[in-house]
Amino acid sequence: MNIQPKKIHFYSAKDINSLPQLANISPETRLAMQAVAKVLPFRANNYIVEELIDWGNIPDDPVFRLTFAHPEMLSPKDLNCMIQILKENAPEKVLQQTANQIRLRLNPHPGGQKQHNVPYFEGKSLQGVQHKYQQTVLIFPTAGQHCHAYCTFCFRWPQFVGLEDLKFATRESGYFQDYLQQHREVTDILLTGGDPMTMKARQLALYIEPLLKPEFDHIQSIRIGTKSVAYWPYRYVTDHDADQLLGLFERVVQQGKHLAIMGHYTHWRELDTAIAQKAIQRIRATGAQIRTQAPVVSHINDDPSTWAKMWQMQVSLGCIPYYMFVERQTGAKEYFEMPLVKVCEIYRQAIQKVSGLGRTARGPVMSALPGKVQVHGISEIQGEKVFVVSFLQARNPDWCNRPFFASFDTEATWIGDLKPAFGESKFFYESQLEEFLTKKEVVRQLTPIS
Repeated sequence: MNIQPKKIHFYSAKDINSLPQLANISPETRLAMQAVAKVLPFRANNYIVEELIDWGNIPDDPVFRLTFAHPEMLSPKDLNCMIQILKENAPEKVLQQTANQIRLRLNPHPGGQKQHNVPYFEGKSLQGVQHKYQQTVLIFPTAGQHCHAYCTFCFRWPQFVGLEDLKFATRESGYFQDYLQQHREVTDILLTGGDPMTMKARQLALYIEPLLKPEFDHIQSIRIGTKSVAYWPYRYVTDHDADQLLGLFERVVQQGKHLAIMGHYTHWRELDTAIAQKAIQRIRATGAQIRTQAPVVSHINDDPSTWAKMWQMQVSLGCIPYYMFVERQTGAKEYFEMPLVKVCEIYRQAIQKVSGLGRTARGPVMSALPGKVQVHGISEIQGEKVFVVSFLQARNPDWCNRPFFASFDTEATWIGDLKPAFGESKFFYESQLEEFLTKKEVVRQLTPIS
C-alpha cells in the first residue's frame, strides 16, 4: 500500500466563498453558511475536502453535513441577524458581540460539566479536569484544544469559539498528577479536548509518561478521545512524528497499562479510505485498542443501514464498537436531534444486522447530568407504554444497572423531557441528585487553579 504524505491545510469561514467545490451553491446560501460559521466553529481540512466528501451529492452528502456549516443550524431570527451584520460589513467587535450573545443561548455546557464536574483540590477548583464518575478522570490538555476539523454537531463547540471562560484546559503542571495520587479510586484516565491528537508526540508524552511511574500503579487504563482517526489518519502514518507517537503507545502497553483510542467515527465513509485503514492497522500493531463511538444525528447517520455497515466495517478492521450516543442538548441541537423513539428504532434495527462481535455497541446512551443513561427500549407494563432505562455510569455508583421506567413520549429527545411512569412524582435518583447539586453550590465560588 503506497500512501503519499500529505501536508494538512485548513479551510475556515472566509474560504466558503472561494472554495471551487462550493461554486454551484448560490451566493445567498454561501453567505448564510458564513453567518453560521461566525457563531459555531467551522474548520475543514484538505483530506475531508479531497477524499471524503462526494461533491456530486451536496448538500446531502453525510460528510459535508458533518463538517460544513448549514443555514438551518441557527434559528431564522439569529441567522438573519448575522447575515445582516455581514452584509453591512459591521466592525469585527459588533460581529463578535452578536455571535457571543447567540452562543450563550445555545446551552454551551450541557449536563452540568462546568458547574458540577470540576473537582476541588487543596481548596481550589482544578481547571482542565473533570471527575464525574468515581473511577474515571477527564484531562483537557491546553495544547489539544482544537481539532483537525470540527463536527457540526459537536457538544464541545465552546472550546473553539474564543470565549475563554467557557473553556476547559490544563497545562503540563503537576496539579492533576497530585490530584490523582490522592484519589486512588481512579483507575481510568481519559485525555480529551478538543483533540489530544492535534498535539505533537512530545507534548502528549508530558501528560502520559508520568502516569507510567510506580506511584500511579492504580491507573490501569489510559484512554484518548480523538476524531483524528477519521479526519486526519495521516497522523499515524506519514506525519513527521507518527513513529514517535506510536512508540509512545507501545511504551504505555509495555508498562502494563491498557491503552484505548476512543475513535469518533460518525459514518462508515470515514473508514473507507486506504489511509484510514492503514492508520487503524498501525495503531493496533502497538497493542492499543480502538473503541468506536458516535451520536445518532439527523441528516448524517439517521438510518439503521448506515450504523450496521459502520459497525461491520469496524469489526472487520479490528475495532470495537462501543457507544451509540444521543445528540446532546447544545449548539445546533434542533437541527441534529431526533426523538428518542426514532433513535431507539435505529439502534434496534441496526443491531439486528450485525453479528455478536458488533453487538458490543451500547445504545442509545445519553451523557446527562446524573450520568450515562441507556434507553433499553420500549415496553408495555401493566397496560402502560414505557421507556425502559438504566444507568451505565452515574454520579452515585449505586444507581447503576437499576432499571427504571419513563412514560412513553413520542416527542421526547432527552432524559429531561421524560416523566416517571406509573404515577410516580420523581425518578428514583432525583432526590439524591438534588442533594448533590446543593452541596456543590457551597464550594463553587472557590478560586480556580490556573
